[in-house]
Amino acid sequence: MRDDAGSSSLEFIAVGVIMLVPLLYLVIAVGSVQEQSLGVEAAARQAARAIASAPDLSAAAGREERVLEGIVEEYGIDPGAVDVEVSCRPRPSPCPAAGTTVVVTVSTRVPLPLVPGVLGLDKATSVPVEAVSVQKVSRRWGAG
Repeated sequence: MRDDAGSSSLEFIAVGVIMLVPLLYLVIAVGSVQEQSLGVEAAARQAARAIASAPDLSAAAGREERVLEGIVEEYGIDPGAVDVEVSCRPRPSPCPAAGTTVVVTVSTRVPLPLVPGVLGLDKATSVPVEAVSVQKVSRRWGAG
């Protein structure tokens, strides 16, 4: 007969560590994706509001840029990875115009933590995040 005294605690610690490390990584990765998702959603919403409330086209473009810069800085989003698309419905040009609906789409890719950049693994394992926001422009926009 073998003496198994004390081996159950060692097995518990070994299995606990093996299970804890992936669980901890999952929590960190999901937290990172959630943070970027909230940032992209805030950027789309605030940019749409800034454009729709601007008095004219030049002010709308300036406000959109300032809002996006602030959100990108606040949420730690990579500015080079952010794509912003602004369109208007029902008339696409000029955008924005009185009575149209501004549609702002902001998208980015969130790299997973601790993934090395070797062979482009960081880009292959990144998670795409996108948010769309819609804001109605006043019928008297640009009139005064």
